[in-house]
Amino acid sequence: MGHAAIPSATTVFDSILFRDAFGTPAMREVFSDYALIGRYAEVEIALAHAEARCGVIPAEAAEEIAKRTDISALDFDLLRQETGIVGYPILPLVHQLAKQCGDAGRYVHWGATTQDIMDTAVILQVRDGLKVIEDDINALRGILADLSRHYRDTPMAGRTHLQQALPVTFGYKTAIWLAMFDRHAERLEQLKPRVLVGEFAGAAGTLASLGSKGLDVQRALCEELGLGVPVSTWHVARDGLAEVVNFFGLVTGSLGKIALDIMIMASTEFAEVYEPFVKGRGASSTMPQKRNPISSELMLAASKGVRQHVGLMLDAMVQDFERATGPWHAEWMAIPESFVLTAGALNQAKFALSGLIVDDRKMAQNLDISRGLIVAEAVMMGLAPQVGRQQAHDIVYDACRMANEKGMTLADALSADPQVSARIDRATIDRLTSPGNYLGLAPEMVDRVLGSVQRTG
Repeated sequence: MGHAAIPSATTVFDSILFRDAFGTPAMREVFSDYALIGRYAEVEIALAHAEARCGVIPAEAAEEIAKRTDISALDFDLLRQETGIVGYPILPLVHQLAKQCGDAGRYVHWGATTQDIMDTAVILQVRDGLKVIEDDINALRGILADLSRHYRDTPMAGRTHLQQALPVTFGYKTAIWLAMFDRHAERLEQLKPRVLVGEFAGAAGTLASLGSKGLDVQRALCEELGLGVPVSTWHVARDGLAEVVNFFGLVTGSLGKIALDIMIMASTEFAEVYEPFVKGRGASSTMPQKRNPISSELMLAASKGVRQHVGLMLDAMVQDFERATGPWHAEWMAIPESFVLTAGALNQAKFALSGLIVDDRKMAQNLDISRGLIVAEAVMMGLAPQVGRQQAHDIVYDACRMANEKGMTLADALSADPQVSARIDRATIDRLTSPGNYLGLAPEMVDRVLGSVQRTG
């Protein structure tokens, strides 16, 4: 095996072993080095066009720059070496682009500062990345809507503090998950105009190098790239990019919640749902019977990783004066990794939920495990009109204790109490202690979520 074939990545994002567990090829492509350098060049070409439109540089120079710029012909090794020396990639790139463009090369990067190019390029990446995330969120919403419709009336134990509390339906649970992602879709739509704006402001952000033409060029550049025009320079005002990563914190936080529910429900003692069966997936090296919830584990890990980057982006907002000394560089770590982790987690969620195996018989068994105690509240409310709420509470409390101590059903324990049997016949007791009769408005709440926004399919 030749040396070139030896795997050399050091992070899960590029590892041949882990990269598709923690990310997706589509999102890695958006944030690849080659795509980023291409974005830098795209901004430089757009700047030349904008400046030609505004009469700042000759039109033929802009044409030459657009025609002769060739990313594939760059010397990437030289780019790497010079970036290491300079500390930023734009000056080394401009050296090579100027050479490629001949006489017109002197007009490359005219009046710009390094951060103008890098910030605008990152926004172009963010725009592409958000499109991927948006498509994934919408696909996931479709999957969750289908689950909610299908299991609208499927009774299961609702649990609070990990104890059985009252009956719910499985569709009610998935509808709550769906409502979170409906809100995420709305958040994404709202943040785009705030975030997808260009940056072109010059050395200290005042556009001094372009005299009176600065704001005209800024507007023309943003038009060339299809970006919004910033109201003010944002070299050190990083709330837009911080908002994107914080949004990913919310998205992956929701995925982490879903993952935790699935993992607990998939545990042997619950056995209510399983991730889709794929031969070998989740297998143990020592225990042949194991079927581990791998997608949920990855979703949970991603939510923890993105949360760290949320903190890093908030920290990176604290920038000194008109150009930051360090915080900006922290974004270079946090932004691509957050996009990749979020895309990876959404991908795992689509897989796990689209093929989720739901054992409604086991849900029914678990609902009966308490021998009717889960609907003690229903019995209390049924008795209350006859004896008053407090006395009803005390009667049912005593019946629950007896049922627990003697392993009886709640119905039998209640029937044994003359205070109850004198007032309610056995058929009514059986009806009140049947968990399926005490779902509250869970099914109607599913309908409310499904009807709360326009849905296709």
